[in-house]
Amino acid sequence: MLNQARLSLKLVLSSSLVLILLLILPALIIVVKALQPGLLPALLSPVVTEALRLSLLTTSISLTISLIMGTPTAYLLARYTFPGKRLVDTLIDLPLVLPPTVAGLALLLTFGRRGVIGSYLAEAGISIAFTTVAVIMAQVFVAAPLFIRSMKAGFSHLDVRLEGVALSLGASRWRTFWQISLPLTLPQLIEGTVLCWARALGEFGATIVFAGSLQGRTQTMPLAIYSALEQNLSAALSLSALLTLVAFILLYSFRSFLSTDSA
Repeated sequence: MLNQARLSLKLVLSSSLVLILLLILPALIIVVKALQPGLLPALLSPVVTEALRLSLLTTSISLTISLIMGTPTAYLLARYTFPGKRLVDTLIDLPLVLPPTVAGLALLLTFGRRGVIGSYLAEAGISIAFTTVAVIMAQVFVAAPLFIRSMKAGFSHLDVRLEGVALSLGASRWRTFWQISLPLTLPQLIEGTVLCWARALGEFGATIVFAGSLQGRTQTMPLAIYSALEQNLSAALSLSALLTLVAFILLYSFRSFLSTDSA
């Protein structure tokens, strides 16, 4: 029995080590490869700076939209029952499982110049596809469900008696939400914000189909990496390392916050 236990432990450790190396090693290699003498000039190149500027701009806007519109949506799904709720809940989660190119095609068929809604917008002189607005819409489409899911979990586990006490003391529902409900779901709010922003920052497939890859207009960091792979490997490595470090810092900071909060 002792030998079997040791063998099982060795198998568990071996398989865990292989998986950990598979998950960690590629990210480390990207960062190490990017740490070369030409790193700073590559980061200051127009391709990188424009892609970085556009990514920061679009993800900031898409995150703001997700927070403003996603928070009441999550509260509605968590706290109320209505006909078709399960269908709505499923449709909101659908972008999470759709292939990114399918998501981009769906947006194009809906808001493109010949799309179901886009054709009417085109008649009014409004064009969305292959513009910066299309980048933001693609990011919201694929990233907002992550925020909604996180906030929905937070609101679902919230003790409704606390809200009831506040209401009984004369607080309005709006004040109760801002001073009771939202602060108590702060960990889920931060988690949803981090996941939503990180997903928007790394969005590629839906963006390239719906918005294209136009430098300075729709070419975000992931698209710039893809374009630079054939022409400027240093720029591609620099952008990849930057994205990797940003993702690591965000996730590590969030986990540190949770550890401090639970302590």
